[in-house]
Amino acid sequence: MTEKGSKLPQFLAGIAASLSVVAAGAAGAWTSPVLPQLLKDGGPLGSPISSEQSSWIGSLASIGAIFGTSVAGYLADRWGRKRTLLSSLVPFIIGWTLVATAHHVAQLYVARFIFGLNLAITFTILPMYCCEIAETSIRGALGSFLALFNATGILYSYIVGPFVSYVVLWILCAILPVIFFVCFMMMPESPYFLLSQGRREEAIASLARLRSKSKAAVQKEADEIQVTLDEAFKNQARISDLFRVKVNLKALIYTCSMISLQQLIGISVVLVYIHNIFIAAGGLVSSEIAPIVVGVVHLLGSMVTPFVVDRSGRKSLLIFSGIGVLISTCALGLYFYLKEVQHADDVIEQISWLPMVALIVYIATYSVGWGPIPWALMGEMFASNIKAKGSSITVFFSEGLSFIMIKFSVNLEEAFNGKYVIFWIFGGFCIIGIFFTVMLLPETKGKTLKQIQDELNGVTSTINVENRTKK
Repeated sequence: MTEKGSKLPQFLAGIAASLSVVAAGAAGAWTSPVLPQLLKDGGPLGSPISSEQSSWIGSLASIGAIFGTSVAGYLADRWGRKRTLLSSLVPFIIGWTLVATAHHVAQLYVARFIFGLNLAITFTILPMYCCEIAETSIRGALGSFLALFNATGILYSYIVGPFVSYVVLWILCAILPVIFFVCFMMMPESPYFLLSQGRREEAIASLARLRSKSKAAVQKEADEIQVTLDEAFKNQARISDLFRVKVNLKALIYTCSMISLQQLIGISVVLVYIHNIFIAAGGLVSSEIAPIVVGVVHLLGSMVTPFVVDRSGRKSLLIFSGIGVLISTCALGLYFYLKEVQHADDVIEQISWLPMVALIVYIATYSVGWGPIPWALMGEMFASNIKAKGSSITVFFSEGLSFIMIKFSVNLEEAFNGKYVIFWIFGGFCIIGIFFTVMLLPETKGKTLKQIQDELNGVTSTINVENRTKK
C-alpha cells in the first residue's frame, strides 16, 4: 500500500529557511526610512550626510553581495545548504552592531557592505534549498518563497521605520535573524546535498521527514535522486564547465538574462529610493505613508505566486508581469516629464494621484512575475554538480547590476535634469524582457529537475510527470 504522506513539512521547512530573507529584506529596506533622517541637520550621525554619501549607503550592499557570491557557493558545497544559511546570523550581528554604534558614515558603509554579504548567502542558497526539498508539484511554489519573504522584510522596515527612532529601528531589525536561526536550526538538510556527500541514511531520514512518510516509502525517491546525482557528478564540476558544457551554458544564459532583466526594469532603484520618489512627486499621499501602501501591495502580490505558478506556468506570469510594469513605468516617466521638463503645473495638479497608482501597479505586477520567478528558475535550471557555482554567478550578475542601478541612477537623473528618463529606460527593458520570455525562455512547469536538464541538453524526455502523478 502506497503511503499518502503530506506536503506540509516541505512548506514548513521552506518557510523557516525563508525567514533569512525576511531579515535580509528588512536590512536592505532599512535605507528607505533612514536616509531622509541622515540627510537632515541633527540626524542620527549628528551632522547631515551628502547626497553622494547617501548613494553609497544605498548601493554598498550590492558591492558586498558581489564579493559574497563566491563564498556562498563554496560554502553551500562544503557545509551544506542548512549550515550555510544558519551561518548568516554572524554577519547580521556584526552589521547591526556597526549600525548601533555608528558615529561616522564610514561605519554605515561597512555595515551595508556586510549586509550585502548576507544578501549573497540568502539569495544564493535559499532557492537551492527550496528546490531540493520540494516535490515537483510544489517546486514552483517553494521557489517563489524568496520574493514573498523578501517583500515581507521590506514591508517590515517600511511600516516600522518612519514611526520609530533610529535606535528602535535597528533593534527591531536585529531581532529578525535571531528568529530565523532558532526556527531553521530544527529543519532538515537538503536530501540532494546529503546524498551528494554519501550520507544516504541521513538523506533517507531527511526525505522521510519532508514527505511525512516512512523511511521505506522514500527509498525509491532517494534512488532516483542518487541516479540524477551520479549522472551529474560523473566529472568534478569547475567554474569553466559553466561555459564549456552546453547544458550548463544554456542554464547560465537563461538565469543571468532573467536576473539581469529583473534589475534593469528598476526594482532596486524603486525600493531604495521610494521615499525620495514620493517627495519629488509631491502627490496626495505623504512620503511616509506611500511606501507602506506600496509595501503592502508588494507582499500581497508576492503571496499570489505560490498559489498559481505551478498551474499557470512561469512564462504566462512573466508576460503578465512585464506588461504591467511597462505600463506603470511609462506612466511614471510621463508624470515626471510633465512636472520636470514641461512644468505643466495645472496638469500635474489634476493627476497628482498618478505616482501612487502607477507605483502600486508596478509593485503588484512585478511581485507576481518578475520578482519571484527568475529566482525560482535559478533553483531549477542548474545541474546538481554545478548548481552552487551557477547560482553564485547569477547572484553576482544581479547584485552587480543592482549596484550600478542604485549608484548611478542619481547621476543619470542629474544629467537629464529629471527622473522621467530613468523610468522610460526601465520601460524599454520591460519590452526586451517580454520578448525574451515569449521567444526564448523554456517553460519548466510540471517537469522534474532531470527533465529540465534533458530539455536544455536537447534530449527528449519520455516521462510525463503530470500523468505519472495522476496514476
